[in-house]
Amino acid sequence: MVFSSAIFLYWFLPITFLLYHIVPSKKGKNIILTVASLVFYAFGQLQYLPLLLFSVLCNYIFGRLLKKIKRCKTILTFALLINIGILCLFKYTDFLITSFNQIFSITIPTTGIVLPIGISFFTFQGISYVMDVYRNPEEGTDDFLKVLLYISFFPQLIAGPIIKYHDVSMEIDNRVCTLQQTAEGFRRFIVGLSKKLLLSNTVGFVVDNIFALNETQLDIRLAWLGAICYIFQIYFDFSGYSDMAIGLGKVFGFHFKENFNYPYTADSIKEFWRRWHISLSSWFRDYLYIPLGGNRFGTVRTGIHKLIVFFATGFWHGANVTFILWGLFHGLFSVLEQANIIPVGKMKGKGLGHLYTMLVVTLGFVLFRSENLSQASMMVTKMFTVSSFSLENTLLLKELLSPYTIFILLLCVIGSLEIVPKLSKIIPKKKIERGSYVLAIILFFFSIIDLSASTFNPFIYFQF
Repeated sequence: MVFSSAIFLYWFLPITFLLYHIVPSKKGKNIILTVASLVFYAFGQLQYLPLLLFSVLCNYIFGRLLKKIKRCKTILTFALLINIGILCLFKYTDFLITSFNQIFSITIPTTGIVLPIGISFFTFQGISYVMDVYRNPEEGTDDFLKVLLYISFFPQLIAGPIIKYHDVSMEIDNRVCTLQQTAEGFRRFIVGLSKKLLLSNTVGFVVDNIFALNETQLDIRLAWLGAICYIFQIYFDFSGYSDMAIGLGKVFGFHFKENFNYPYTADSIKEFWRRWHISLSSWFRDYLYIPLGGNRFGTVRTGIHKLIVFFATGFWHGANVTFILWGLFHGLFSVLEQANIIPVGKMKGKGLGHLYTMLVVTLGFVLFRSENLSQASMMVTKMFTVSSFSLENTLLLKELLSPYTIFILLLCVIGSLEIVPKLSKIIPKKKIERGSYVLAIILFFFSIIDLSASTFNPFIYFQF
């Protein structure tokens, strides 16, 4: 079940919302949300519901043990091994088998394991829970229902943002759902829904067609169009999901931290990662980069730590060499910036930093989107190779770059810039509030029309 599906919008969400407000007690509301979350997950992959429950139970038990036996590294190590072991077993087994087969020219059969939906997200939340309890035992709880709700809560279960227990623990026990907060939550949800259906899916159609072309069918124009459309597709797809998750959380009284902050306005790769998938980058900072030593042991060690973190970031996204190289690609430029080999400080204010950053990000996402290194190499080569344009390629470009697609691309550019925050400083707040609700109603209307005519189209980050 996805947020942008008819069954979620017309059945699951209204029924859950109604039952939530019928039940008077806070514990009863928590039970409703927990049961709804398990139904939500089971609807997508019933066979892996026991795995989710097992993961939650393990982390709950480890949390209780760490509360009683404070700062026990043995318990923490065992907890990390269980969590990482589950993630590796289901996500990386076939990748490792295939890699061994290629390296040693052997034929070990692959397992064909189907990737559990959201495993990277609920595993990382489990790890953050036990590590936080290890650091501060007071952050843990003896109530299994609270841990289950924290990890399985349906708005963020499938594709984040990655939430830390101490960020929501108070609201699990004590939260308020006012009419204004509910309205703000639904408005935020609609914004995310329209990002996914109206923007991301439209440019995604162009991306799918271009990345399906072979070398003879591709030229510099189509290659750049595919690359540019993909940076907008993945941004509005994932930030749209985050908007929906944050909005739904607010509807039920929870306040999740922002996951995106206009990353395409960044002037450096370092700044880009402060604005892109904030919950993941902060997770790796808190639970990998800082434990490794952070920047406390000199420039060389800091660079090594960054490369390790970016390697892990790429590998977290999927069992494919393209994801690993994408992570290391960003890590390389982060290290070069840190060493001032790329002097981003001198570029600021001249627009050069932004151009450099967007070029790196765009090339990186071409690698990220490609199915293999051959396709990535072909796309990048075509992006920087000027050749004669065939009639067939020109007709395809004209077909893909329709007036409607051009209009959507313009909206994507506007939506990725910090225009709304700047307008809020000029236009009175009341006028912005009224206008935003009117706009939300219009967007919802067009989103429903689009939804009725579209086929199943899951979020990009569901595969991670």
